[in-house]
Order: sequence, then C-alpha cells, then structure tokens
Amino acid sequence: MVKKFNQLAYSNLDDFVYGSCPNPVTTKSGMIIGGGQVFPEINFTLPGMDVNDTTIKKAYTIYSNIIEGVLKRASELYAPGVLVEFETVPDFTENPKYGIEVNRIILNAMKEANEKYGLKSAIRTTPNDLREFSRPPIMRSGKYLDTMLEVFEKCAKDGSDFISIESTGGKEIHDGALVKADIRTAIFALGILGCNDMEFLWKNLVDIAEANNCFPAGDSACGFANTAMVLAEKGFIPHVFAAVIRVAAVPRALVAFEQGCVGPSKDCAYEGPFLKAITGCPISMEGKTAAGAHLSPVGNIAAAVADTWSNESIQQVKLLSEMAPVVAMEQLIYDCRLMNAATNKGQQILFRDLLVDSDASLDVQAYVLRPDVVMRISAELVKTQDNFLRTKIAAKLTVQELKKAINEGIVKSDRRDMKWLDKMEKAIDTIPDDAGEFYEQMKSELDMTKFIPSEYGLK
Repeated sequence: MVKKFNQLAYSNLDDFVYGSCPNPVTTKSGMIIGGGQVFPEINFTLPGMDVNDTTIKKAYTIYSNIIEGVLKRASELYAPGVLVEFETVPDFTENPKYGIEVNRIILNAMKEANEKYGLKSAIRTTPNDLREFSRPPIMRSGKYLDTMLEVFEKCAKDGSDFISIESTGGKEIHDGALVKADIRTAIFALGILGCNDMEFLWKNLVDIAEANNCFPAGDSACGFANTAMVLAEKGFIPHVFAAVIRVAAVPRALVAFEQGCVGPSKDCAYEGPFLKAITGCPISMEGKTAAGAHLSPVGNIAAAVADTWSNESIQQVKLLSEMAPVVAMEQLIYDCRLMNAATNKGQQILFRDLLVDSDASLDVQAYVLRPDVVMRISAELVKTQDNFLRTKIAAKLTVQELKKAINEGIVKSDRRDMKWLDKMEKAIDTIPDDAGEFYEQMKSELDMTKFIPSEYGLK
C-alpha cells in the first residue's frame, strides 16, 4: 500500500538531531538504528582488477579478508554495532552468482564475529543498477533487470538486513542537463522520468524485501545530485546549480518511502535530511570520512542529523597503517563515538549545531543541508502529493532560500551566483504544474532517441 506524506515527522527543530528519529529500525542482531546512537556504516570494494571466472576466487578471498579485518577492528574499538554495506561491482550483478556468493561471505563473517567478539552487525546489500547498460535504457524488462532482481531476491533470502540501490531512471537525460546546467531538463529527468521509474522499481523491491524478512531501506540520487556536486567541485558547473539539484532530487528519493521503504536511506543520498524530516525514518549520511571516495564541501554538516555514518566506499589497498577499509572503519568509529558522547552528556543539539555552523556559511551546497532550511523546504513539499510538482517546488524554494542567504551575506557565493539563480528561477517559472503538459512541452526540446518513453509509463 502506497504511503502519502502530508505533514512533517517533526514539529520542533530541537528534536531533529543525529542518532534518533520517530521511526527507528531494529536489525536482526538487535541494533536499533535511529534509537539514540549513531552507528558506523562501512563500505568497501575491490582494488582495480578484472572480474571473471578466472579471477573470481581471488575476489572472494579479498572480500573475506576485508570483512574479517574491519569487524576485528570494530571489536577492538568496542563499537556497539556495525552496519556493513555491500555494493556490488557491475560484474557481480551481471553474473548474479558472484554477488550472491560475496554477500554470503560477508554474512558468514558477521556471524563469526558475533560468536567470537560479541559484535552486533547488520548488512545492507546494494546491487548496482545495470539497466542503463542498454542504450537507450530498457527499464522495465530484459536481462539487466532480471539479473538485478535475482541478486536482490537471493541475498534477501540468505539473510540481508536491508536492500538498497542507486537507481538510474532518467539519468540518460539528466546527464546532458547537468553538463549544460539546464534546470528545465533536469526537473523533467528527476520529476517525471526519475519518479516514474522509482514507483515501478521500488514496488518490486519492497515486495522482494517483505517476502524475505528484509527491510527495504532506500535509494540514492548519487548519479544525479552527487554527480552535480563532483562537477561543481571541479568547476564545470556552478555550485548553486548543484545545490538546487540536490534538493530537486528529494521527491524522487521520497518515492521509495511512499512505496514502503523504512530506512536507513543510502549514505550517498545527501537528500537524507529531507527524507528524515518528512518520513521520520533513519538515514545514513557520509561526509569528511568519505574523502577516500570523493571530495565534498559538506564534510561536517552531513552528520548533523545522521543515524548511521558512512565512508561511502574504499578500495582494499595498503596504507602505512593497515588496509584502507580497516582504516576507514577506525575513522568511522571515532566519529560516531564523539557524536554519541555529546548525546550522553546532554550536548547533542550543541554538537549538531557545531557540525552545521562549521560548513553552512562556506558553500551553498552545505547551506541547503542546514536543519532549519531542510525543515522549511520540507514543510512546503508535503503540501502536495504530486511528485513532479514537488520536484518543481523543491527547485524553486531552493533558489529562493539561496537568494535570500546570499543577499543577507550569510553564505559565501561566487559573483556569478545571483545571475545563475535568477536564470534558474525564470526557467522554473516557465514549467507548468501539470506533468503531462510539461512532457508535451519537452518533446520539442529533448533528443527523443536517448530514452524510451514507454519504459517510464509515457507515450
């Protein structure tokens, strides 16, 4: 049954903090995510190597070494619990037996760590979205969807606590919009293509999760908003454009929760604070401790309302001290210890605000993650149940928040930012409130060979 969110989960900004939420989730091992403390979420991957039938046993050994190493370090540092995210590499989803076996290796290691160290742990299984491998992408049928769903189902059946994905519906149009900093096309890709695909995909994933005693956790706009952030960091697009895309991605991610997701949302979904404000579900976030995967201007503020704290992903390579995933595990545990110590001392709000204040004035992408900004925008988004209209409103409200902040001098900006915000606002104002009408408008502006309308429920 589809949920509809028509009010915020919070009425008081002081309740909107890290480590706790109105709808916590309890894992099979007894970890209560969102129940009062922040847990580390470790993510890791292979070093650069080909994966095939000849090398797969080596890959299995590498994953076995990684998971044993990080769980041992977690025990040595007295972690109260660990969430492990296993993101498949493309070969592991294209050849389901590979991904399923690695998931089993991790599950077995977690069981052994509990028996040996008494360490609580849980696993989030995140197959990658192969559907974009077809060009134009085939989203609702075919071998790429079938193999992906097989990995989800078998891993859930084997005992995964959570399933997630970084889905790619609409990315074939959104990529071009990012390069051109074209807000109209970006809103079309996110608000129509993306939201339509999320409804289709997450209905299937929620069914799989519920049939196998597994939690549907959430999606991520990584291929959309994080791509924008990386492009902005490299100077290819304005920071204000990336900031607007970040919030415009919220309604798309919210569809997963409408379909039945319960969190924690994906770590690379920096739209997480908005999801938490609206749904009351726990979220995973990443920031400074994810610098091994990518750089960002939101290293501290990202933790302000996080329920699990992630490193994004890191390869199994040797550093001076230890293998990189073990190092990341240690860093995450110390970050979480500090946040939890502040909570135990009754200083949770102060520490949250320090995390916010250290970043929010220095970059517009950090500013839009301020809890008060998140609450204001979210309160407007729940006034409509139309996902496309929510996307348009999210973009418009973000432009307005940033213009006000820049005019008041409370966020650092480039001299061209106001011109870009004015340009975006004018473009957003040309978008009708009706998705069908907007689609008809966009047909003359889009390269219709890049996507298949019927794969998104369009004609």
